[in-house]
Amino acid sequence: MLPPSGFLGRALIIEEDWVGPSPTEENCLSADITLLASRIRLLLMDVDGVLTDGKLYNVPGPDGKMAETKGFDSQDGIALQWMARVGIATGLISGRVSPATVERATQCKFKYVYQGHTEKIPILQEILADAKLAPEEVAYIGDDFTDVVVMRRVGFAIATANARPEMKPIAHYVTEAPGGQGAVREVVELLLKAQGKWDGILKHYEISLEK
Repeated sequence: MLPPSGFLGRALIIEEDWVGPSPTEENCLSADITLLASRIRLLLMDVDGVLTDGKLYNVPGPDGKMAETKGFDSQDGIALQWMARVGIATGLISGRVSPATVERATQCKFKYVYQGHTEKIPILQEILADAKLAPEEVAYIGDDFTDVVVMRRVGFAIATANARPEMKPIAHYVTEAPGGQGAVREVVELLLKAQGKWDGILKHYEISLEK
């Protein structure tokens, strides 16, 4: 597994104690990220700040009591369905319990759904055992401090653009898009391209990049 390093938009930051290739050109740096992404068989993520922009909405329920809900990105949703189609599993680990999250997970065909867990290491271990995967085959997207312990234990650690600044040097890749506004879509496209599956997605929609 490569050590944590940050891919900020188009610039990769490699920690000083990393012993290995020292690429100086953008295409070489991208090759490191492509290598990590090519190994991924399971994409895990937080919910608030990753699948959403982190905002929570309290609205009146049928019983007159306030119910919590949240907004999700439609382009993230279709991208997560692509993952199921190509055989890359997805899952979420959230500290909050929300019916909206359960519904969204069903729509997007998540295999693993864990809510109400701020201590995420035991959950990660349980998922790895069930999926029979090595940590190097797992990616995780996070935005806040509770995600760091998971990011340090997977093969491809990703922070969203809106992530806390202290987290970004820990990540291999930092998305250009914020959570809830295309960050997950960005990661999915990266994984599919790295694994040679992107052309199949385009073909399905009758999209050709040939001029």
